[in-house]
Amino acid sequence: MTDQLYLGTPRFDAGDVPAGATPAQVWPALLARHGPAGAAARVSGPFAFALREPSGRCVLAVDRFAMHTLCWRLSERGFEFAARADELSGADAPLDAQALFDYLYFHVIPSPRTAYQGVHRVPPGHVVVFDAGKVTVMPFWRASFGPVTTDSFEALRDRFRHLLRQAVERELDGTRAACFLSGGTDSSTVAGMIGVASGRPAATYSIGFEAEGYDEMEFARTAARHFGTEHHEYYVTPEDVIAGVPEVAGWYDAPFGNASAVPALFCARQARTQGVTKLLAGDGGDELFGGNSRYATNKVFGIYQAVPAAVRRGLMEPFFGMGWVARTPGLKKGTGYIRQANMPLPDRTQVFNLLRRMGHDQVLTADFLRQVDVGSVERQQREVWAQASAENEIDRHLAYDWRYTLAEADLPKVRGTTTLAGLDVGFPMLDDDLLAFSMTLPAHYKLKGLRLRWFFKEALRGFLPDAILTKKKQGFGLPFGMWASRHPRLKEFAAEAVAGCAERGIVGRAFASDLVERKLPEVPYYYGTMVWILMMMEHWMRAKAPHFRLR
Repeated sequence: MTDQLYLGTPRFDAGDVPAGATPAQVWPALLARHGPAGAAARVSGPFAFALREPSGRCVLAVDRFAMHTLCWRLSERGFEFAARADELSGADAPLDAQALFDYLYFHVIPSPRTAYQGVHRVPPGHVVVFDAGKVTVMPFWRASFGPVTTDSFEALRDRFRHLLRQAVERELDGTRAACFLSGGTDSSTVAGMIGVASGRPAATYSIGFEAEGYDEMEFARTAARHFGTEHHEYYVTPEDVIAGVPEVAGWYDAPFGNASAVPALFCARQARTQGVTKLLAGDGGDELFGGNSRYATNKVFGIYQAVPAAVRRGLMEPFFGMGWVARTPGLKKGTGYIRQANMPLPDRTQVFNLLRRMGHDQVLTADFLRQVDVGSVERQQREVWAQASAENEIDRHLAYDWRYTLAEADLPKVRGTTTLAGLDVGFPMLDDDLLAFSMTLPAHYKLKGLRLRWFFKEALRGFLPDAILTKKKQGFGLPFGMWASRHPRLKEFAAEAVAGCAERGIVGRAFASDLVERKLPEVPYYYGTMVWILMMMEHWMRAKAPHFRLR
């Protein structure tokens, strides 16, 4: 069994690090002095560590965003840990049906579950202690917003720009400075700050798609011209998707349904072939500074609660609750608005969830449903929502997304695909000092009226091109649904994988056929997502659990 594991590039307090000390020397000293939670809380930057002490006690911890991960299990050999779940699972390890349900709901398997029974993942910002036969999992950090700053906008702008530069400098390792460039505000900011911090233009890498409404290459080119970067482009094709899906799906230690993973791999590989060894990514800016459209959408729903209760319950809800109103074009939008406005958060965030909208019993087999608790996903979401110390909805929503959008989905996507390409990756937008700064900003600096990430954009006005500041967010979104409905070979490839999920007894055969043959052509964007997550799960199982069938 492994006795120690140190990952990442942790930054220790100067008083905690003797001259020339290595992480393997610093961590034991911190544990002895401050205890497991106290030791982890004193460290910043991306890290994961696991240590088996001479006493037999084992301590594991991962950073606030789980930029590095650790897994553990109790077996006949004792307490074991590793960086990946599949390193602990063993041959023919049984899969966890509940985890597979979680995947179909979230499109990832959120920690602490993994795909395997008995194997657990350390949640972000948590420590795990095994001592005297008992396992304890506890947070060493939780989001706590405030106190709200009273500094002027100008002072905050200057501080923000300084922190951005510092964050990028910390991630530069002396090799060729390079980054992903989608053409959005975050990646463009990183590209520009690399030039400021290093004194030379960044090498930038972008992905494009020959699909209307998906290609953002012009914005990437705008940023590249503005900052004078050494710019590189690659256009992903349906044939690339066919080639990339089995490789990407089989690389992860659990089914992973973030569709941007395949284009991210092609982007990273392009950089690797040109001698790049580390890429910086822009992930995190939306979630720290209020850039996702759902923040504004939920504010619109919040307006309804400001209407006097007598009007809402005595007039509006009875009227819009009438059957004929709910069926009348124009008026039925009011019915939907009231229904969603009356849903509490975070439940409202899942109103368009594919599994919920389609119906569990319409998608999944009865045998599969008997093995899972369909309500557990909502309970977990409510627990995460309640954990943040925040006085307003936007901050609570940000903290919620730090878990589900960043730690469980976007960061594993980038970390996984860059590792597969043979690269390291850095996330300067998630620098601890930048995180702390964001948590002191007033709520209206993040969402001003319905204007997303107001402070971020205003503070970078003059640094970023105006075209970047005013564009809509897209990222490396893959036009899979559109392609799968039009490209015969890709459709056949996807249909065969979806049918595989039916053969394994997870989804119904009739549903699998109807999804690909009828629903996908009708609404490619929406139903393409369900096709994608089933396709990725099937290819993961072919690589990791080829003999899996529901018993």
